[in-house]
Amino acid sequence: MRHKKLRGKLSRNSSHREALLANLSISLINHKKIETTYPKAKAVQRWIERLVTIAKDNNLQAQREVYKIIKNKKASKLLFEEISPKYTERNGGYTRIVKTGFRRGDSAPLAIIEFIE
Repeated sequence: MRHKKLRGKLSRNSSHREALLANLSISLINHKKIETTYPKAKAVQRWIERLVTIAKDNNLQAQREVYKIIKNKKASKLLFEEISPKYTERNGGYTRIVKTGFRRGDSAPLAIIEFIE
């Protein structure tokens, strides 16, 4: 029984899911906006909100924690220098998900996830 198991597995094992979410997070940080399926957008929203909250501290320990999760120097630098300073006064809710329709091939629900300006 899956009572109170809230995380979606996205039809992947744990290491593949972690890599997928890390790559989606890197893409979102680099491009500020990505289009993906709705379940993946919901999953990456949890990751990116946590990363921005950690990056708001802007100290060495925060940099190490973020790098441990996303493992991309360019993206972590962007996160610390451009993205997190915008949200110093905000307590969560850094991203927005907008449903955009369905994919043509398999009718998967699509969504755009982006940072709130």
